Amino acid sequence: MGVVSWIVLGLIAGLIAKALMPGKDPGGCIITILLGIGGAFVGGWIGKTLFHTQLGTFFDLRTWGLAVLGALVILTGYRLIVGNRRRD
Repeated sequence: MGVVSWIVLGLIAGLIAKALMPGKDPGGCIITILLGIGGAFVGGWIGKTLFHTQLGTFFDLRTWGLAVLGALVILTGYRLIVGNRRRD
């Protein structure tokens, strides 16, 4: 996949992850894109390490599932770190 595909995949995966996780999110659109792109990388790593599978093409369901899974992992960590800091 090219760079533009990674950005689009990251944007959509980040939006899906935000929709799946209830509650307020500390961050805007740019943070969503960055979390989603990072989630695609983390999802690829999770898939390769735990499930012995890799990201496929842009339209492959496995690619989207792993990207959203990775975005959920990153969003959870982001909420734990930034959410706790904002309460102080």
